[in-house]
Amino acid sequence: MKRDLKPSLKHPQIYAYTTPAYKTRQWTSGSGSGCGVIKIGFTEKLRITDRIDEQFPTKTADKEPYELLFHTSAIDEMGNVFRDKAVHIRLAEKGFYNPNGEWYECTKDDVIAAIAEIKAGKKFTGTKTQSFQLRPEQKRAVEVTSKYFRDFPGNNSNPSHFLWNAKMRFGKTFTSYELVREMGWKRIIVLTYKPAAATQWKLDLECHVNFDSWEFFRPGELYAPQSIESVQVVFASFQDILGRNKVTKERKARFSPVFDTRWDAAFIDEYHFGAWRDGAKELYAADPDRESEAELSKVDDYSIPLDVSHIIYLSGTPFKALANGEFTEDQIFNWTYADEQAAKQDSGDLPGNPYRALPKMLLLTYQLPERLRHVATEGETNEFDLNEFFRATKSEGTSKQSSHDEHKFVHENDVNQWLGLIRGQLPQGVSVTQHSEPDNTVWPYRTTELQAYLAHTIWFLPSVASCKAMARLLKRPGGFYSNYEVIVAAGSDAGMGERALEPVARAISASPFQTRTITLTCGKLITGVSVKAWTGIFMLRNTSSPETYFQAAFRVQTPWSYSSPEHTDEEVIIKNECYVFDFAPTRALRLIADYSSQLNARSNESVTKRVEDFLRFLPVLCYDGAGMQELNATELLDVATVGTASSMLARRWQSEYLINVDSFTLQRVLADPKIMESLKKIEGFRNLANLQSRLVRIVNHEKSLKKVTKTGHSSEPTLTPHEKEEQRQVRKFREDLKRDLKKFITRIPIFMYLTEYRRRVFAAGNYQRGTRFIHKGDRLNSRGIF
Repeated sequence: MKRDLKPSLKHPQIYAYTTPAYKTRQWTSGSGSGCGVIKIGFTEKLRITDRIDEQFPTKTADKEPYELLFHTSAIDEMGNVFRDKAVHIRLAEKGFYNPNGEWYECTKDDVIAAIAEIKAGKKFTGTKTQSFQLRPEQKRAVEVTSKYFRDFPGNNSNPSHFLWNAKMRFGKTFTSYELVREMGWKRIIVLTYKPAAATQWKLDLECHVNFDSWEFFRPGELYAPQSIESVQVVFASFQDILGRNKVTKERKARFSPVFDTRWDAAFIDEYHFGAWRDGAKELYAADPDRESEAELSKVDDYSIPLDVSHIIYLSGTPFKALANGEFTEDQIFNWTYADEQAAKQDSGDLPGNPYRALPKMLLLTYQLPERLRHVATEGETNEFDLNEFFRATKSEGTSKQSSHDEHKFVHENDVNQWLGLIRGQLPQGVSVTQHSEPDNTVWPYRTTELQAYLAHTIWFLPSVASCKAMARLLKRPGGFYSNYEVIVAAGSDAGMGERALEPVARAISASPFQTRTITLTCGKLITGVSVKAWTGIFMLRNTSSPETYFQAAFRVQTPWSYSSPEHTDEEVIIKNECYVFDFAPTRALRLIADYSSQLNARSNESVTKRVEDFLRFLPVLCYDGAGMQELNATELLDVATVGTASSMLARRWQSEYLINVDSFTLQRVLADPKIMESLKKIEGFRNLANLQSRLVRIVNHEKSLKKVTKTGHSSEPTLTPHEKEEQRQVRKFREDLKRDLKKFITRIPIFMYLTEYRRRVFAAGNYQRGTRFIHKGDRLNSRGIF
């Protein structure tokens, strides 16, 4: 199936202009004296002048009816879109007079300053700006969880447990806070092994009107649990709270108030990422069967668990918990990617559809040319090893805190050629016949449309050294990728937790349509992080874990939208699709099969049916060197099991690039009597009278044509009517020859399959009546029937 990928992004922008008449007009009132009246507007058009021209349908006598002062992206530092109305309000607050409509008595610098404040978030300090409501599935999550906790209330010695098996980008933080509101809880603690998740937990609490007067605390911030009656949320990473003082080996003093508090609920964020281990569970869910006094007397103060009454486990991939039966049916809320996209499809394309902003994902897998694969293909499975291909080392004698300039790929020449390949450039030494490239092949950076759409991507590499080596290659002056700002989010110098995200936010800044970034990571930022501008992820490392793979993949599905400037209740979508690029097809498709079949492991449906349902909303396009094909469930499982699908294998034998009938090839055929004798015995070629004379005719015609071209005055030779007729007949015979050769080679897979079958039957001694073998002279038709 051919799928054209030509995505486009919306370009929300603020612009300001004036006219010759208004440029010198004196201010009548407002914050001071001056001159000049400026129009501030909003548009989604890429060319600002196209929007302004719509406001000047009749051209004036002036050469230019307006003067464009400036324009800028209408996106703040958090990735949120703001409209011209926000600028108007800010100017009014500063005392600038609004004579009419969107015109203001102010200077260009005044407008720029107001926009800068909005982008930096200064205008919203101490205020709530968001008022969105729960989607239907989020509302169900709150309903079923609150009902369970009310039916089975917990206490500090035996807390109640509930699992949210909810896909990444479900909106867990906002929904968790709504559960807190529903239950009337006051003291909440959030625990996770992913400290970068603190950003989203804090953002939802501070920006939404539903959580007015709520307070958010990080470790080290002043937390006084008894002094305030408002809802208090404390966020802590397991790494921090389980740590000991380096000197005294005791529990860190700043966590003493945390252990002295009776918590209404604990939210275990990213439960699949280590929080299920016994060491972590001792903190929040100690064994209720142990004798509390006797057992606690045997452990030190460090091991005493938190006082928690209810525990909610949050994960998009809790496969271990589901497989081990940790939760009963009534303790689980399920919401998968397929559920989400089905709801989006069923709700239609109406403005009220709460799922419109959730992007659809596409997985594109590529089998690299043998020229690149051979350096990293090992083992009995003969699978391409991404970790080996992108393996890097640090130069000898460098310090531990070395820069990326001191790291180099072991297979650097091959990685360089891979960087060219993802732009559609074939590697050195690979001809078109060795590596065909049909029109439907999609390379990430080949077309201008995809280049624009993939302005901000994240690349998931095997190691810190690989990230730094890749950064060195990408930053080479004058190269294609030198136009991208490269962020190395790997290693100790990249920072821990939220600090690793800060350079990405700065690089994308408030102008994501004017900037281009590539974020390199080997583990940071792939769980619990939301970056709206990321539209693609490159999976460049091995992993056998569907949890790790899809936690990373779903980073790019963060929705990106804003309210329509004309209709505040209408949502304008910036990002409709997002992409996962993988260069180890068998591994990628095996993980797809594992993930989609484990999403609802207790279902009675077959694995094929589960995969089929999943692929309805996450199309998988596979490039195998002979073209790019969208796979169905059966084909995907075939590739995941044996490395290729039957349809893909058959299509390779139908490729035009396997057939070459140029003069050089035909001369070599004519020079080999055995080949000519064999051709005459093949059905189809026997029907071509005087095969040898016709081949000679083609060769001689090519030679004479070259001679005419060489002696002529132009590259287009002037032919006589006889020569033109000869050329037409030669061209026709060449096409007939290619057609018959194609018929022949498409039967080779059938011959190979049946020959292998005969060999196995013969070896096993199964001479059953009716068994038919292939003998010399047997013929096969296109369906493999004798």
